[in-house]
Amino acid sequence: MNITIVYDSSTGTTAKAAEAMGKKMEEHGHQCRVQSVVQADPADVSEADLICIGTWVKGLFIILQHPTQGSMQFIERLGILEGKKAVVFCTYKLAAGSTLPKMAKALEGIGAQVVGQFKYRGPEPNSEFASFAASLT
Repeated sequence: MNITIVYDSSTGTTAKAAEAMGKKMEEHGHQCRVQSVVQADPADVSEADLICIGTWVKGLFIILQHPTQGSMQFIERLGILEGKKAVVFCTYKLAAGSTLPKMAKALEGIGAQVVGQFKYRGPEPNSEFASFAASLT
């Protein structure tokens, strides 16, 4: 499977999580490209079999959590993804709030089928993601 992981990272935590996700996907035999929202070309990303988009959580401690403007703008630039599988993920310190549902809704609004939502309290993907990666065919 051809997978592209795109992330918006401020301190490097989300970038490290994206890289770790990519390695986990490659361990299961998938081709994976990992890029920041600044580097990634939306046309190239939309060609992947599975698109993963991640962000760090913005907000005030435990209220008003949301995805970054960069991650949401990237989703808007993707164009129509009718039937394309997608995953959203975030890294957070205290709470993720509505970050993942907001990203999922934006992707579904352009036709993607969101098949996974993952949140990490640091740079390492959790066992739930490892199981997801193993389940992909």
